[in-house]
Amino acid sequence: MVRMSDLAEEEKQHLLHLECPTFETAPFVDGPPLRERRVAVISTAGLQLRDDRPFARGDADYRVFHRDTPAEDIVMSHISVNFDRTGYQQDLNVVFPIERLSELAAENIIGSVADYHYSFMGATDPAEMAPLVRKIAGFLKEDQVNAVLLAPV
Repeated sequence: MVRMSDLAEEEKQHLLHLECPTFETAPFVDGPPLRERRVAVISTAGLQLRDDRPFARGDADYRVFHRDTPAEDIVMSHISVNFDRTGYQQDLNVVFPIERLSELAAENIIGSVADYHYSFMGATDPAEMAPLVRKIAGFLKEDQVNAVLLAPV
């Protein structure tokens, strides 16, 4: 992680003055027991398939991954100077814990792993992402997902 003191003044001021939304902390629904949950991952690591268009600054769109996508086919186009890629370079699961979910499903700790998973670009205005998140919610329902593991980066 980059230290604030190492940033250019313009970037530092931008980060210091970002509005931080607040959200209620209580879930609005109770889910089924963990052993019955079908789990999908949504990451903000700016991940894409090698053949996908890289994310650009401020992109509010997303990329889709099938659960069987080999880790070596997933690359990162996260452009923030504030993001340390060291962990990702050593283990994709740091930002996209799909293998850990598969292990939990194999051990019957969770019910199953969703067929499809998603990645956004971090540091994007959440208001711009909202319409696409609603669209993804529909895809998750089609995939019978009843739990999402958010991996914010």
